[in-house]
Amino acid sequence: MTLPRPAFYDPTTIDQLWIERAAVVADEARAYREKFGIAPSSKDTLRIAAFGIDCQVGFCTPGASLFVPGAIDDTRRTIDWLYRHMDRITGMCFSLDTHRTFQIFHPAFWVDEKGNHPAPLTPVFYEDVRSGKWTPIAHPRECLEYTRKLESSGKYVLTIWPYHTLLGGLSHALVPALMECALFHALVRKSQTHFETKGTHAMTENYSVLSPEVKELGGAAVGTFNAAFFHMLASYDRVYVFGQAKSHCVLSTLKDIEEHIMKTDPSLVDKIYILEDCMSPVPAPPISPLPPTLDFPRLADEGIAHFKKIGMHVVTTNDAI
Repeated sequence: MTLPRPAFYDPTTIDQLWIERAAVVADEARAYREKFGIAPSSKDTLRIAAFGIDCQVGFCTPGASLFVPGAIDDTRRTIDWLYRHMDRITGMCFSLDTHRTFQIFHPAFWVDEKGNHPAPLTPVFYEDVRSGKWTPIAHPRECLEYTRKLESSGKYVLTIWPYHTLLGGLSHALVPALMECALFHALVRKSQTHFETKGTHAMTENYSVLSPEVKELGGAAVGTFNAAFFHMLASYDRVYVFGQAKSHCVLSTLKDIEEHIMKTDPSLVDKIYILEDCMSPVPAPPISPLPPTLDFPRLADEGIAHFKKIGMHVVTTNDAI
């Protein structure tokens, strides 16, 4: 059965901000559950997880410093899909990109010889750090090591991002319409929503929900693989993945999932379903010539094609569960 949207949900307000209307959502959830005879998620025989990556105001709402073009429509399709399948979705899981002012990818962390900070979207290459073009405000040896290790990985170079998803700020929150959907699901299915924070360490980028871009600097650990969260996802029969941005946090998370699955149990790859119409890439920066490592839309498309090739399911919200 395809379930209707609840009365409180207005799909034209995806781009707007408000405090979640918990009491309104709770009242309708009880009536909705009784009207449609929806059982608790503990009764599900096919256990399905909806895994939203960084579906936050900072990436999905116009005016935010890292708004991803396409995110509004992505979020609308996501929410419609979740409401239609409210009786099928066992659990909802969301990652929250979580930062503070002074982190290696924020402007305040770097200065040039005149004391100026780099503009957002400036790439900081290993050679820039070695030559002194950009100097970190702290941990110079570790920063040199970081840029070297990051470039040698072949995935990215250090990118200076605008201040975003700052802990305690509005941009850190889940998009309100999606937050109300998660609350509604929790109450209808009697299933606690899971939130997983990532990105708090000052000395590394953390695109993936499961691990940082660099795990060790100066002989000290700056992060490890999040085995507990991976095992929670793997406990489901299917994991539907959506969120922002397709070229960064989604792509990196799926790469980590692939790497861990292939090391442990390759059959788990069949559990992963990528909702491709619920994610968009970061646009490429206006650099000419454009380095291949900064061609974000291309990286995203190539990544999704690879995941499909190894056995993950690439689907859309129009495909049946």
